[in-house]
Amino acid sequence: MYDVVIIGAGPAGLTAGIYAGRAGLDALIIDSKQVGGTVNNAPLIENYPAFEAIEGMKLIEMMASQTKKYAEIKEFTPVSEVSKTKDNFIIKTSDDDIEAKNVIFATGTNVRSLDAPGIEEYAGRGVSYCAVCDGNFFVDKEVLVVGGGNSAAVEALYLNRIGVKCSLVHRRDKLRCDAKLQKDLEDNNIKIYWNSEVKSVNGDIFVESATLINNKTNEEITVDINGIFLSIGHDPNSQLAQSSGVECNEYGYIIVDENMATSVEGAYAAGDVTGGIKQITVATAQGAIASSDIQSKLM
Repeated sequence: MYDVVIIGAGPAGLTAGIYAGRAGLDALIIDSKQVGGTVNNAPLIENYPAFEAIEGMKLIEMMASQTKKYAEIKEFTPVSEVSKTKDNFIIKTSDDDIEAKNVIFATGTNVRSLDAPGIEEYAGRGVSYCAVCDGNFFVDKEVLVVGGGNSAAVEALYLNRIGVKCSLVHRRDKLRCDAKLQKDLEDNNIKIYWNSEVKSVNGDIFVESATLINNKTNEEITVDINGIFLSIGHDPNSQLAQSSGVECNEYGYIIVDENMATSVEGAYAAGDVTGGIKQITVATAQGAIASSDIQSKLM
């Protein structure tokens, strides 16, 4: 039996594993996918302490390497159910059933898509959700980045830096990203289609154009492009927690107290799945808090 099983191997889960292991707890980290979560999709991170700039994949590689000194990590191991007995938790995975005294949900969020013709049809053929994964396919080609937050701005700047001809599509008349990123977009002459939404993505075998509609004037334009990158937010991956009885808010984010404890005794949550500010520093702090509280109760 483990002292704690951490579901999710992003920054929150990895940090929880470090703190648990260093406290002498027997900890296991499980993830249905590759270690790293959505941070793997970050082309460049410029606001994580000690690193002026670092690629998301590189930061996760370093985090995971450190975590493995203190906790076991099982990648590509989906969890189908978490149930509580009188004193412990049973975590059903694709491999076996695991028993733990405590559980931490660090399951993160799922990337949000668009409900527009062509988005699903051209996925992997011009429609992408990850600039760092697919950007190199579009060097010297025209693409659109959809969104107005930090992630969209960072992706647009990254694509521009590697030689992709990039424009931004935002449904409002003002960006939501940091002022520094707004200045960077301006300094790099990245065009912005204001008050615009994607009506359809068009093409034959691959994406050839996108039809945009101005939500103020209803004017439509068709832009010749080779690709479109969606960066419009995320939805909490909290279904597993909800099915185990953990209380969530109206948006599906897990409700926690100051110790990251949920409504189910012994169950905690950390990282983006709890809502609030979606930043790596916040996720790591929450992972540390959750494991520290578990340690204090097991002493």
